[in-house]
Amino acid sequence: MSDLITADLVDLDLTGEDRHQATAALANRLAKQGRVTDVEGFLSDVRAREEQMPTGIEGGIGIPHARSEHVTAPSLAFGRCAGGVDFGAADGPADLVFLIAAPNGDEHMTILASLARRLVHDSFKNALRTAPDADAVVTLIEKEVLGR
Repeated sequence: MSDLITADLVDLDLTGEDRHQATAALANRLAKQGRVTDVEGFLSDVRAREEQMPTGIEGGIGIPHARSEHVTAPSLAFGRCAGGVDFGAADGPADLVFLIAAPNGDEHMTILASLARRLVHDSFKNALRTAPDADAVVTLIEKEVLGR
């Protein structure tokens, strides 16, 4: 199985006027790596999930996610957004965005649960906010979230 996250799936200067643009930027990274076969189809699945309940969580975090037939392998794309993007959290915009993409199945819930357990720790969030490069982000997520 391919790695869940690679440096190519990390954007430390994520931009977007809104959550849809920010999510699309990360989805395009997934597509460039062959992990998403149809960006628009995948984004439609992500939007459908967002309509059920916002995916912003307290502490400046956005976790858009979806199970989709357009995903070839469980994947995690990460973006750091200096200006913040509104993902519907009560405490305001997200500067850390995790896009979870999974083929049909329950893998995205396992990834989401593991990620959420780490995101309650300020040390993890601060390390992501100050990581000097994409490789450092990958190493941090592999260690903290995947236990590698």
